[in-house]
Amino acid sequence: MLPERRGVPVGSDLIKAADHNSDHGLRAVRRRRSGRRRLLFWSFSFAALFSICFAIFGFKMFFHGVEDHQNIPSVRDTKDLSIQQDTDTLEKPKKKSRRARFNPCEVELIDTVDSLNEPKSFWNFVNFSLQYVETENTITPRFGGHQTLTEREQSFHATNQTVHCGFIKGSPSTGFDLQNEDKMFMNSCTVAVSSCIFGSSDFLRRPTSKMISEYSKKNVCFVMFVDKETLVKLSKDGSIPDEKGFIGLWRIVVVDNLPYDDMRKTGKVPKFLSHRLFPSARYSIWLDSKMRLHTDPIQIIEYFLWRRKSEFAISNHYTRHCVWDEVQQNKRLNKYNHTAIDQQFLFYQSDGLHKFNHSDPNKPLPSYVPEGSFIVRAHTPMSNLFSCLWFNEVDRFTSRDQLSFGYTFLKFKRMNPDYPFVLHMFKDCERRAITKLFHHRNP
Repeated sequence: MLPERRGVPVGSDLIKAADHNSDHGLRAVRRRRSGRRRLLFWSFSFAALFSICFAIFGFKMFFHGVEDHQNIPSVRDTKDLSIQQDTDTLEKPKKKSRRARFNPCEVELIDTVDSLNEPKSFWNFVNFSLQYVETENTITPRFGGHQTLTEREQSFHATNQTVHCGFIKGSPSTGFDLQNEDKMFMNSCTVAVSSCIFGSSDFLRRPTSKMISEYSKKNVCFVMFVDKETLVKLSKDGSIPDEKGFIGLWRIVVVDNLPYDDMRKTGKVPKFLSHRLFPSARYSIWLDSKMRLHTDPIQIIEYFLWRRKSEFAISNHYTRHCVWDEVQQNKRLNKYNHTAIDQQFLFYQSDGLHKFNHSDPNKPLPSYVPEGSFIVRAHTPMSNLFSCLWFNEVDRFTSRDQLSFGYTFLKFKRMNPDYPFVLHMFKDCERRAITKLFHHRNP
């Protein structure tokens, strides 16, 4: 007996089943086989297409993302990056351009002033009588007055005359008012060293006491002009005048009612008009408040005036020598209103100002642009008149006195061919040797 096979028809049942389902079964089998083949074909095709697309686009997108965002660097990229960084560190960094440094040079000063005497022949300069306008018939008086162009032209002649030179009296006062006790002190000075701080623009720089002789401490007036605002600021800094009004060697003179809103222009009053402020003085030295004096004043007068027989001494500028260059620099740094600078410059050109020529052997000065922070002068008529003329230009035009210096000197010289004005323009490095320069106080 054969074993029974479950689920499989046996004998006659098998024959019947075969007869009945033969056609239908074959078709069903064929359909199932072709369906499997189509499924496999499309599955394979889709897989192949996907593989091709991924191979073409997938890696490109991947590396594109790395290039754009640098989020996933490869090992090779990391090595290349480190190598590049090492190479960069080996390269020397570019040096920043340094500002030019200007050093002092040797100044052959005398060793002592104890036995020094003023040369007897020193005052053999042009002599004439110079008076000053004190009042004007005007409703609106101003410190510098209302000088007409005709009066301005006449004032350049070295002759007996009365000229505008500040300190015009009026009601109300035109400014630069001083206490009587300060006036009395200044009237007694024969040699004056002066400076000023207005608008609390600087610290107080005391002269180096150990470099000042006992003779100069007794016979030279050291005067620092300040306004009330500056006096308060100095007191907060710990610089408080003693009972006689001194801070170190400086006699502190408080100025009331400043004549100009422009503090720079107000500072030109003591800078140019020392002969008006110290009417009995024979010599004066001016230094800006950003400088400290560390040389004896009598040594300075002997070196710059007596030894060279000059009545006015000022240093040239350390880089610029032509007014054209000074105009451009002032406008580039916005030192003053450009329109006002142009008007002043055009006026000077129309009145004969010409460019500085280095190669000219007959040039009257080594530079037409001064470094005006240090001035030494004898109070001669020519020196006093030149100081008044220079001040009047600042009063009429801009407070940038370097723009008006060359013009004023050249016109003064041109209009007085028979009356020499002995101006000594020395090297700026000499100025640096006798003073120490500081930065202005930060606002």
